[in-house]
Amino acid sequence: MNKKNLSAPDPHRQAKLDAFDRLLTIMDELRENCPWDKKQTLESLRHLTIEETYELSDSILEGNLQEIKKELGDLMLHNVFYARIASEMKAFDMADVLHAICDKLIVRHPHVYGDVVANDEKAVKENWEKIKLKTGNKSVLEGVPKSLPALVKAIRIQDKARGVGFDWERKEQVWQKVEEEMLEFKNEFNVETGQPINKEKAVAEFGDLLFSLVNYSRFLEIDAEEALERTNKKFIKRFQYLEKASAQDGKKMGEMTLAEMDQYWEKAKEL
Repeated sequence: MNKKNLSAPDPHRQAKLDAFDRLLTIMDELRENCPWDKKQTLESLRHLTIEETYELSDSILEGNLQEIKKELGDLMLHNVFYARIASEMKAFDMADVLHAICDKLIVRHPHVYGDVVANDEKAVKENWEKIKLKTGNKSVLEGVPKSLPALVKAIRIQDKARGVGFDWERKEQVWQKVEEEMLEFKNEFNVETGQPINKEKAVAEFGDLLFSLVNYSRFLEIDAEEALERTNKKFIKRFQYLEKASAQDGKKMGEMTLAEMDQYWEKAKEL
């Protein structure tokens, strides 16, 4: 194995190994002695893991390093929990999990552990997709989870297609596609009533428009999911100001006119 630019020894390696061993020990003790932990299955943990992943995502967007540390710990616990349950099923254990990811990382990084040259991120991603096809994947898109939220899935689909060269050449071409999809979406509506002529077609065109906007954001190196989530948070902050400020003035939500609410909204934008 040809390792390139080996990093210096980590002076804290033993402390990290000891901490991981401590977690494994606690997991074993909880699984054997705690009624709740004894009851859990792979399936019962699934939705909790998804929730923890979103909590980690929130803490990252908020830039809260202490919360990131906490949420990483929660996810690490879940990983250890799954491996413990699988070991009881005689399927695999934590050592198998770790060796499997190590083996995959070595195979996926021939530019580090082999003689392949990859001087930039684009080349690395292209190598990844080619390697995946060689090692059993029948489609470049196989690695995109079916249960991903639609916006995130669109990002991953486009990213993987780009990895094998299926992509636009210039961002101007992508913007033309956005304008084209916008026009097609607009044409699905009755000019006089503003209602869809055919609801199914309107839905399809709207999906195409969103997909093309995600594509354009990728060319601008903007994470569409992060951008939308930041807008969500901004809206929540402003709307909650509207609720609080109007209540302090003795007004009730649902009883104000749109013009009245808009006055509070404009003040919220100044904060």
